[in-house]
Amino acid sequence: MKQRNTKQRQLVLDAVRGRCDHPSADQIYLTVRGIDNRISRGTVYRNLNVLVQQGEILHVKLPHTDRFESRLDNHYHLLCTGCGAVSDVPLPYRGELDEQTAKETGYTIERHRAVFEGLCPACRQRKEESKGTAKDKNGSPT
Repeated sequence: MKQRNTKQRQLVLDAVRGRCDHPSADQIYLTVRGIDNRISRGTVYRNLNVLVQQGEILHVKLPHTDRFESRLDNHYHLLCTGCGAVSDVPLPYRGELDEQTAKETGYTIERHRAVFEGLCPACRQRKEESKGTAKDKNGSPT
């Protein structure tokens, strides 16, 4: 049963579609709250769930956090273990893995998800720079 589209739901949908950084529910709440200061956190969270159920947005389940996005095709994600940034992986989805897994296990596979974890370029650079400052002028650790 399709639920009617409310002003609040449209604000939530627009907030997700307006970002490409895979925002958390709380980030979406803060964005929507900036537009309509009467909207509650519960209303935002409830509408996120409805939008996911309706197939309007995707719920991205990640270690230690849940994020949302408007990109609906099957794809993979990158998670920075330093700053928590989430981005899409620029590689094609490997649908043959779904077929192979179904054949080997007897499961009906809908999709698979993969999250690659590591340091983003900015965090990697900060880490390398902090290692450099921990050495004396001869290059020896301080």
